[in-house]
Amino acid sequence: MSASRQDSSVFSDRTCPDTPLLVVLGAGDRVYYGYALQHIAARYPVALLDEKPGEWACDVSAATVEVDLAADEDVFRAVGAIAADRGVAGVLTYQDQHVELAARLADFFRVPGNTPSSATACRDQHLAQSLLTAADILSITPALAGDAGAGADAAVEHASALGGPVVLKPRILSGHAGGHRARHSREAREAFVTVRNPYQPGGQCAGTGGVLIEAYIDGPEIGVECVVLDPDTVHVAAVSRTFTRDQPSARESGHLVDAADPVLRDPRIGRLAASAVAAVGLSRGVVHVQMRLTHQGPRITEIGATLAGDLIPHLVHLATGLNLPQIAADLATDADPDLVPSQSRCAAVRFLYPSVTGHVTAVHCGIQAAWLERLVWTALPGEHVCASPSTSIRDRTALAVVTGGDPSSCRKRLQLVEERTGIHIQAGTA
Repeated sequence: MSASRQDSSVFSDRTCPDTPLLVVLGAGDRVYYGYALQHIAARYPVALLDEKPGEWACDVSAATVEVDLAADEDVFRAVGAIAADRGVAGVLTYQDQHVELAARLADFFRVPGNTPSSATACRDQHLAQSLLTAADILSITPALAGDAGAGADAAVEHASALGGPVVLKPRILSGHAGGHRARHSREAREAFVTVRNPYQPGGQCAGTGGVLIEAYIDGPEIGVECVVLDPDTVHVAAVSRTFTRDQPSARESGHLVDAADPVLRDPRIGRLAASAVAAVGLSRGVVHVQMRLTHQGPRITEIGATLAGDLIPHLVHLATGLNLPQIAADLATDADPDLVPSQSRCAAVRFLYPSVTGHVTAVHCGIQAAWLERLVWTALPGEHVCASPSTSIRDRTALAVVTGGDPSSCRKRLQLVEERTGIHIQAGTA
């Protein structure tokens, strides 16, 4: 293997030359995805493919390939070189935007994975909802896809037809990409503009292929973290609870995982998740199924073909001991994963947002505690942030992860962190 970093070739190969490599597509941002790559690389020698991998990602990977993941021919050529030189043990991604490419690679190189069609169905949430509806699965009101080029007028018209509050979100980019609730025409118009160019934390802006407009359904939002062993075997590993604030945008302010969550005892949750997995054709891997717990029972709002974002798998690990990134790697390499929890605790993350629009001038934290697993500033001095109603996921100023024996203690600790964490923003619009 060449040692050059300029010609899309593999470098920094530090493992036994006879060991096949697990191909991982995209490192992502260290804040949101670093834990996943580190866990995967601790179990398997990784060949990381990324256009510009950070030094932290290169340090944990056995080999690295600099390649544009949007250039399919280059990617297939790079993986072909790995297959010829070392062998490919499997193909894996933990970023939603690469699931289709991962499925095509797995199919071509004959390693375990989902079919390209099932990956496409999970990327296109309009298609996914159509498949769920055709299978008579309890989900949201079928969404209307507004073409991004049709403008906000079409979005307002669709929203009015549904009546009542609606939610607008990207059709293609899912996984906590930032849905916006709208109660009337003005909010629907504003939300369309925001949603049309979404952003994933640790990811990137991307074209949406349209905007989904769906009827809002009330009830707690949960994520069901599933391990799909085969088309007929779906194991529920954990449930995550999502917190929102600041209507109407209903932006996500955090998530909580309780190893003893009472929802885990509801047989409808597992059955509904398994039915959804079957409807879209998923057959292997760790998937994230979002639901609303309504008065009429659980309803599916989204289904993703890879690990959940927003550090949710990290919370699952802290709360239950289950290592979802390593489980995903096991499934990608046709190994048997360990699905037995080793502990029963609670873990939560909170995302902080600015109260005013302007430039950050200073940040500080006045708390240290064993239960504060991490506090990361995602907006540093000199950066510009926007407050509500213009705020989005990219305006998050910090994130805090805490652990505790129960949900109540985690919530109290998150509140304490927020009260003792300060940020100074010089107000202004530019």
